[in-house]
Amino acid sequence: MTIKPLPFRRDESGKFAGVVTLTLEQPSKPVVVLDHDLIQQIHATIDALPSDVRGLVLASGSSRVFVAGADLKTISEWDDDQLERYLAYGQRVFGMLAELPYPTAAAINGAALGGGLEIAMHCDGLIACPSTSGRPYPIGLPEAGLCLCPGWGGTNLLPARIDPAVAISKTALGKTMLFDEAVELKMFDAIADNPDDLLDVAKGWVVEQASTNGSPRREGCPSRWIGNPKFASTVLGVIDAVSEEMADSPAATAVLDAVHAGLVGGVEGWRSALKVERTRLVYLRNQPDARQALEAFFASSAKKK
Repeated sequence: MTIKPLPFRRDESGKFAGVVTLTLEQPSKPVVVLDHDLIQQIHATIDALPSDVRGLVLASGSSRVFVAGADLKTISEWDDDQLERYLAYGQRVFGMLAELPYPTAAAINGAALGGGLEIAMHCDGLIACPSTSGRPYPIGLPEAGLCLCPGWGGTNLLPARIDPAVAISKTALGKTMLFDEAVELKMFDAIADNPDDLLDVAKGWVVEQASTNGSPRREGCPSRWIGNPKFASTVLGVIDAVSEEMADSPAATAVLDAVHAGLVGGVEGWRSALKVERTRLVYLRNQPDARQALEAFFASSAKKK
């Protein structure tokens, strides 16, 4: 079966000439969710991108969220081998985004949770705007709240975007932040005043990066993660204190172990951290606490429909 690429548009003229906007869309769902089909489409789209690109903006086709997260039905229902392959495949596809030979940015227009934030953080820049409703939207890695752990690099990516002690603590506890707090924590590389300006601000950011720094140096890892020497020393300075403050829960332990794995640095450290994430996630979702938490989540979601 041929996988249809997602819609993307290349600016052909003007100040954004050469910039591609790749839009994540799922018309059959009320919000964008990273299921296997969508990840396959992302894969096909990256393969189909033209060669003469100046920069890329990853955007959402939903006006309500950027990406709501990973498909929890898959995490709950697939057998261990299937889930392992699903997680590994997502890691590879997100990695393709991080290896593009030009600057990339995620245009965050609404909630970016779990896998949604993880795919955004594989881009070089995070560009955000207030929501259309005016209410602050959530951002973060809530997996530990379901007695799980991130599976697509989040443990190693978020501490390179905000204060690492805050990032590791929030990830280990499954606590998200609202847009205003993320702004205070300087998570974003640029902020648009409103949703209508978001894409232009994101395009302007990648154009500026391309003009100032040229082609980014790619080393088999996202540009901002804890194994990068620019961030490693800061994370090393807080990890022991954060570890001592953490409750002894399997989810928190998985997060801390993935952080330690990534601090080895280099592509091997990145791959090691990803392996810790996916193997622990497969293990954790089989435990009674996670099963109970997922059942409660699905029951709550059903009541809201």
